[in-house]
Amino acid sequence: MRIVEVKTGTPYQVRIQRGLIDRVGEELLALLGKTCKAAILTDETVNALYGDRVAASLQNSGFAVIRYAIDPGEEHKALADWQGMLEFMAQQQLTRSDCVVALGGGIPGDMAGFAAACYLRGVKFIQVPTTLLAMVDSSVGGKTGVNLASGKNQLGAFYQPRMVLCDPDVLATLPPETLADGVSESIKYGMLGENEVLDWFEHGDWTAHTEELIRRCITAKAAVVEADERDTGCRQLLNLGHTLGHAIEKNSKYQVTHGHAVAIGMALAAKLAHQLGLCDEQTVTRLVATLERNHLPTNTIYTAAQLTDAALSDKKRTGGTLTLVLPTGIGHCQLHPVEVSQLENLIALAVG
Repeated sequence: MRIVEVKTGTPYQVRIQRGLIDRVGEELLALLGKTCKAAILTDETVNALYGDRVAASLQNSGFAVIRYAIDPGEEHKALADWQGMLEFMAQQQLTRSDCVVALGGGIPGDMAGFAAACYLRGVKFIQVPTTLLAMVDSSVGGKTGVNLASGKNQLGAFYQPRMVLCDPDVLATLPPETLADGVSESIKYGMLGENEVLDWFEHGDWTAHTEELIRRCITAKAAVVEADERDTGCRQLLNLGHTLGHAIEKNSKYQVTHGHAVAIGMALAAKLAHQLGLCDEQTVTRLVATLERNHLPTNTIYTAAQLTDAALSDKKRTGGTLTLVLPTGIGHCQLHPVEVSQLENLIALAVG
């Protein structure tokens, strides 16, 4: 088993091993030292695939299990669906001595974490991610939340899980497009300094290194989160590709998935960095080729005006300034604050 220690205000472990999906109960019992009521919060797709197995594992370890599933899709990462989770927890009389099990990809994971953060002002929760994107990124770091009509994740809380259990075996059930979403986030870590990870996507076969890929991405994220848990400084580097990616998602009404939008956002960030003289043309060429080699898009149909309008509601905006993350080379990125008044002109440089 590969284990990553995340040393935040509430420290926890990320445990990576094949077969963990059927040992959630054992792992949770070892963590808590006693049984309780465990609320599995998931979506209908994941529930059909893994809900019964996780519930059986918990019950076999002595936990009383309740389960609630939302409809799948970004359009359900919404207040009404999140409220449904909370009402269910209240109706089932979940108490502060009980536990939430966030089962699924980034959407149910973020929502269940936010429900755990707010219900009774905070109940314990663990993450059991079932997508590559959630394993390498969203399940770790304590960012939880839901979308508002004006933008992604505009309502949320920093609330760390007590444990994260990653079972690479479950990736076998993902459709190629969903797997590619996680590849996009993994390439992001390569651009931030995980050079061997980037090499697997640029020249090699990443599937031969799945467990090590998850470990390396999470180790890289943990180091940044530990230094800046509440996202006011260096943690913002993890937003490479995300400001314009979120703008693309919003303009597409979430028909462009998160990882695909982030891939385009990274390509645009590199093109902008080159236009500003921050990186050479080879950086752009290599990144774009790596994304395309892994069946990810690198261009957008949306105009600079459309992207700017969506980006202005970005939660990382501070007054009249928005911080972009721009690559200065392969494996190196920097924070680049820009005046909101200049944003459309800069995005125009990127989209050409």
